[in-house]
Amino acid sequence: MSLTETDLAAREALRARLGKGARFDAPNAPAEDLLLARRGTAYFARKLMELSDEALFEPSAVEGLSRAHVIVRVSYEARYQALALEALDKGEVLEIPEDLPSLDLAATLPARALRHLFQHSEVHLNVCWRDLSEAQWDMDLVLADGTKITPRALPMMRAKGVWQGALDLGSGARLKDIPASLR
Repeated sequence: MSLTETDLAAREALRARLGKGARFDAPNAPAEDLLLARRGTAYFARKLMELSDEALFEPSAVEGLSRAHVIVRVSYEARYQALALEALDKGEVLEIPEDLPSLDLAATLPARALRHLFQHSEVHLNVCWRDLSEAQWDMDLVLADGTKITPRALPMMRAKGVWQGALDLGSGARLKDIPASLR
């Protein structure tokens, strides 16, 4: 997937509308991967909002997991990436908060809390991406599982995870809806 003239024009129009005080991605940020991740997040959010509160606790397309489990997994993946980027910004090593509930426990949250968990994790990650300097996009980063990468790899990881998460919800997402570059 590449940025179209329409995408570029929309980006410039947004910059003009928001003015000098707004934060934007660094010029060397992986724009195409960020676009895939952000569009995937919007798609996941749409599929999530189409579900009734009761449907969040029904089985997902993943054997043995409820839709709530999928929502928590997708949300925690965003949160872990954001925490890793915050640690990088502070020159620290990522430490996962001990008080973060397990996937199974978090999947018991009320429907409204699950929806907010997703929304807040998405905003947190997006802010972290936008706050990365040009140099930070290529710095070494260690993820929660010990994987060593650069922040440049995170948007594609997020894109894959969030588009797969939409399928995993089992709520009408279709493989043909996923961008060809991710299939």
